[in-house]
Amino acid sequence: MRVCASLSSASELNETSTRMVEIRLDLLGSVPDAPGRDLLVTYRGDIDLSILPEGFSGMIDIGEEPRPETKVRIVASHHDFEGTPSAERIASILNGMDCDVSKAAFSVRDLRDLTSILDAARSMKRKHVILGMGPLGTVTRIRASLLGNEFSFGYVGEPTAPGQLSAARMEELGDDCMITGVLGNPLSKSKSPQMHNAAIRAAGINGIYLPFEAPDLDQVEEVIRGYDIRGMNVTIPFKQDIMDHVDCVDRDASAIGAVNTVVNDKGRLSGHNTDVVGIHEALTRAGFEAEDRRILIMGTGGAARACAHYMNSRGCDVTITGRNAEKGSALASDFGANFRDPKSVSTMMYDLVVNCTPVGMYSDGPYPINISTIQAEQAVFDMTYGKETPLVKHALSRGCKVARGEDMLAGQGAASFAMWTGVTDAFAVMREQL
Repeated sequence: MRVCASLSSASELNETSTRMVEIRLDLLGSVPDAPGRDLLVTYRGDIDLSILPEGFSGMIDIGEEPRPETKVRIVASHHDFEGTPSAERIASILNGMDCDVSKAAFSVRDLRDLTSILDAARSMKRKHVILGMGPLGTVTRIRASLLGNEFSFGYVGEPTAPGQLSAARMEELGDDCMITGVLGNPLSKSKSPQMHNAAIRAAGINGIYLPFEAPDLDQVEEVIRGYDIRGMNVTIPFKQDIMDHVDCVDRDASAIGAVNTVVNDKGRLSGHNTDVVGIHEALTRAGFEAEDRRILIMGTGGAARACAHYMNSRGCDVTITGRNAEKGSALASDFGANFRDPKSVSTMMYDLVVNCTPVGMYSDGPYPINISTIQAEQAVFDMTYGKETPLVKHALSRGCKVARGEDMLAGQGAASFAMWTGVTDAFAVMREQL
């Protein structure tokens, strides 16, 4: 990967070791003296060649302005901040440019946009740079060689485009780094990137873990395979739907009916559920033994399914409750559990109350049930993390055993990490990061 450091000020020239440097005239105003560097001078608007130093041997980016009369190598560039067109349209834009290198950057809104960029890059016969803007487009910046890009951009001080990584990080990663990530919507509060990237650093692995916030799963297989992504964690709301997009699922995932981990083994995608590992880790650390106990589960999504499966395997009497009676009844039926309307639930009937809803993390409540009736002899497990929720505060005030969502997250994350990397001791690093 050839990295071009995009400067936002002249002083940053001394802060980067990259050989190729972008001088944006709209930010710097002039071309600084930079011996030993390959310069890309980027214009915005009229092309004034007189601003170039005598003997200039770099390239100039003219945007979409007419090609000037010069022997200097020309980069023409197109930016679409609204979205990404089809692969055919991208190729048409790039092939229609009068230049030495065609460059285009597109705002990436979904996984289909990523495949459009990939397919367009595969069809190109001329020198090009095709990049995706925004967090979902970061993967295009890393996989420069895979896309056939002449170079890729990184920032020095502050990002000069959405989705950029630093030039130093780009050079460190190179073309063949391991990419993993988390797939879901929303991901704004997800701690998985910080947790996994800490584990990657601690293990000495050349890799990065990225957020893939997408509105749907259309073409997710093509993205994982096409961009050579080693694996993904899967979270709300895709844990069940992702099962239709993998080649096989393991026993736990099949029994649960939900996948939270995808492994890409040379193009063969397998689905796994490591939530059960996280559940066991959290309960064990709280000192709660689940065998033959009475369990109340709030929620009807993928995490609730994993919890019902785990408790079933330990002979527990499981009750499901939630506001969606149809989903709750179906979940209960799948696992031989009982469904109760939240209004008819008495928490005192249960040894453990488990929150598998987004309340406390993505929603500020209220909970489906009245949590004020929980007493000291009961245990509480809140799968949310990142703050002390009303449920956890109440449980602690009553002297309950409390299983933490942070322990579950680190437990399931470490299990996923082991599947992707073979490193089996990542829990402590991940938990410390949380």
